[in-house]
Amino acid sequence: MTERSSVAELAGILRGEVDRYSPGERLPSSRALVERYRVSPVTVSRALAQLAAEGVVVTRPGAGAYRAEPGGPATPAPGDTSWQEVALSAQTAAGPVPRSVDASGVLVTLAEPPPGVIEFNGGYLHPSLQPERALAAALARAGRRPGAWNRPPTDGLPELRAWFARQIAGPGGEGGPTGADVLITAGGQSALTTALRALAPPGAPVLVESPTYPGMLAVARAAGQRPVPVPVDADGLRPELLAAALRATGARVLVCQPLFQNPTGAVLARERRREVVRIAREAGAFVVEDDFARSLAHEDAGALPPPLAADDPDGVVVHLRSLTKITSPSLRVGALAARGPVLERLRAIHVVDQFFVPRPLQEAALELVGSPAWPRHLRSVAAALRPRRDHLAAELRRQVPALAQTAAPRGGFHLWVRAPEGTDEAALTGAALRAGVAVTPGRPYFCAEPPAVHLRLGFAATAGTAEITEGVRRLRTACAQALPHGAGGGEPEPR
Repeated sequence: MTERSSVAELAGILRGEVDRYSPGERLPSSRALVERYRVSPVTVSRALAQLAAEGVVVTRPGAGAYRAEPGGPATPAPGDTSWQEVALSAQTAAGPVPRSVDASGVLVTLAEPPPGVIEFNGGYLHPSLQPERALAAALARAGRRPGAWNRPPTDGLPELRAWFARQIAGPGGEGGPTGADVLITAGGQSALTTALRALAPPGAPVLVESPTYPGMLAVARAAGQRPVPVPVDADGLRPELLAAALRATGARVLVCQPLFQNPTGAVLARERRREVVRIAREAGAFVVEDDFARSLAHEDAGALPPPLAADDPDGVVVHLRSLTKITSPSLRVGALAARGPVLERLRAIHVVDQFFVPRPLQEAALELVGSPAWPRHLRSVAAALRPRRDHLAAELRRQVPALAQTAAPRGGFHLWVRAPEGTDEAALTGAALRAGVAVTPGRPYFCAEPPAVHLRLGFAATAGTAEITEGVRRLRTACAQALPHGAGGGEPEPR
């Protein structure tokens, strides 16, 4: 029996017995309930909390639980919400058409797994890799800045906008954006939402890499747009297929991740970079450049290519990036950069949606990136991610060779692997979770039918190489159950 079902069962028993007590009378102690019903103290605590929320009992810290006095809040009868099905449908000449917002591809990396489960599905740095002390110090210093709690400019603090512009433009900086071209956003997801809403109306096609980030697909679909896939290979987006897709659909927006693409890890090849921007420019289309992983380069990455926006005088590229991935899930500070009339459209939607990003967060971000701790943190993460990446790749080859790997990326958080033909993706991910390791299914990364079953296996949310080894061992157990017969393999587990 699971903890959740035990809580529900115990709450039901106590709910039926509470009439034995007078209003205000104390129920048996938690210890007595543990012994009587052979459950854990946590189960008792949660069951009593559920009854307290229902108004059946009143809990008093240090004193116990008591039957609630009469006249307390009664549980209302459930209403009829069926009318909402019509209200939430799109009205057409032929009648209502059901529509939905699917956040499942995002929630799989945001949901906290049960205790003891190893996170191969995490989308953020493990707490041991986050700059917690530097963040705390930056937040403390930010709180002491004059006017730190006043309303900030709607576009963001000028100093922070200028910092982001310098990061985008690179060392030379001649062809890149300036601070006046930058808007501060509440993280990368917010920037992506603003960009897509600004650039494409409901019903419009939006070209996306295939596979691609599920959060972007969710944003497009929630806005009523139609994602259209453009395949990627080991060198990133394929320009000839991009040109064909633009001609076939008349799309005016392409969303891409030229650096350490999510999920494949591909880097857009040098000869393709100018070609992608040229093709989009000739078609009168914008390129939304999601540069989410630039700060997540590994120790062996070498010199990184500049952003597409670093040399874009015509304003084809709308660039976005964030500080969240490289710091903490709660430092939701990002940036949008654009040139020309589109900037006004972005600014208007940004203000309507958010007003502004809280000033204390912006001040803290400024303090952090301007401190000596910042370059040290970047070097530390780069040094920590490389061995995790290599160890995960090696353990998969040793223990689960049936999961075919693409080339290990030199940046980002994860490996992209393909399962054998005939694999049931849901069965595999479910078996993995039962074995104690959470993995990300590949299906949500495709806006059309996927060519094969894939998994995205992350290494950045793990505590280190020992946890990775154990996670792959658990995954091996799941694969033995869920992969087609004879597709497992690998070295036997040590006795």
